Amino acid sequence: MRLAVLLSGGKDSLYSCWKAMESDEVVCFVTIQSHNPESYMFHTPNIDLTRLQAEAAEIPLIEWQTEGLEEIELDDLEAAVKEAVRQYGVEGVVTGAIQSVYQAARVQRICNHLHLWSFNPLWLCDQENYLRDLIENRFEVIIAGVFSAPFDDTWLGRTIDHHFVDQLISIRDRYGISLTGEGGEYESFVCDAPFFTRRIAITDSCRAYKNHNGSFLISGAELVAK
Repeated sequence: MRLAVLLSGGKDSLYSCWKAMESDEVVCFVTIQSHNPESYMFHTPNIDLTRLQAEAAEIPLIEWQTEGLEEIELDDLEAAVKEAVRQYGVEGVVTGAIQSVYQAARVQRICNHLHLWSFNPLWLCDQENYLRDLIENRFEVIIAGVFSAPFDDTWLGRTIDHHFVDQLISIRDRYGISLTGEGGEYESFVCDAPFFTRRIAITDSCRAYKNHNGSFLISGAELVAK
């Protein structure tokens, strides 16, 4: 089956892409660039760098703009998926949804309308096992944003490794957080994945943080040999 992957730049979409590749053909990425940082549907930190990820994976990328208005932004997503069908003969759409019924149901509705298959490889997965699998399979993932207690600015730019996962487990119950950030606690950016031909090296960045809300902003990046 020919698949389009909804690419946010974060770990969930790229891990889901990798899993989809085990059985099907990923023919393009689709990235929605939201002008609203509070979008209900779309990841926004460092979203422009999905171009480098697509280049590293040697997979074509469709970029689509949206104002990010609730529900209306779904029309823009549907238009982008239609373009993937037109250009690449897409038969299904892959998402990185884990527990968000809000997001999964809306993508499913679009797929139903367009007679496409909706594929969510991470749906209701064991979150600790998933994070450990990311690490064991050499995904290089950094924290691109934090949006709740107890995360402070020291978490920004950190690599997801076993120590990171252990720390999350130690605070999970006290703060009621999702290990994968599915509740919006944090967002990530992938610098390398098993199917990348090159990795992304960050050459310039800065942190912006206030009151448990911060971003690791990447202002310089390039592809380098692995």
